[in-house]
Amino acid sequence: MYTIFVGDKPIYLTTKVNKETDFKVFLLKSVDLAKIIRMLNRTDLKAVYLVGKKEEKLLKIFLKKLPNAIAGGGKVYNKKGKILFIYRNHKWDLPKGKTEGKETIEETAIREVEEETKVKYLKIIKSLPTTYHIFKRRGRYRIKITYWFEMSTNYKGKLKPQVKEGITKVKWLGKKKTAKAMKNSYANIKLLVD
Repeated sequence: MYTIFVGDKPIYLTTKVNKETDFKVFLLKSVDLAKIIRMLNRTDLKAVYLVGKKEEKLLKIFLKKLPNAIAGGGKVYNKKGKILFIYRNHKWDLPKGKTEGKETIEETAIREVEEETKVKYLKIIKSLPTTYHIFKRRGRYRIKITYWFEMSTNYKGKLKPQVKEGITKVKWLGKKKTAKAMKNSYANIKLLVD
């Protein structure tokens, strides 16, 4: 099963149909995705299930329904075990951004963390789950596919938010402050942090 977020509401891609209660079920192949997005944005519906036949084809079929934006990002730990967060659009988030030119997704993730926070000496430790969310740009819906990496750094310098990207704060947060920040974050970020 795959989860794609519209705001904080999930669209689940699955091969199994459950009995409907506070969600709706549609066939993946024939669904009008714009209608589903509007429904999730404008009603109190909690989730949507899109059902397909083969597990291995669910995501491929879904990703063809809208233009894709590819991004890379990092869940960065310092030597004290604190996590690097940015504050943008009144929510706590992890640094991430779109790929440029022919860079690898790992290069994108490191570049974006550096640009958005000024943290240097980043080292990728391992891959984290990929997240998917739908957003609107210039009147069109798109699917952002974000490849995440756990990173470490021994950087002790000053943090500096990339203001032109709408980032107003950059902070290292320990366990208690991270838990508090997750109350004002995005569903896909909560998946990576919890």
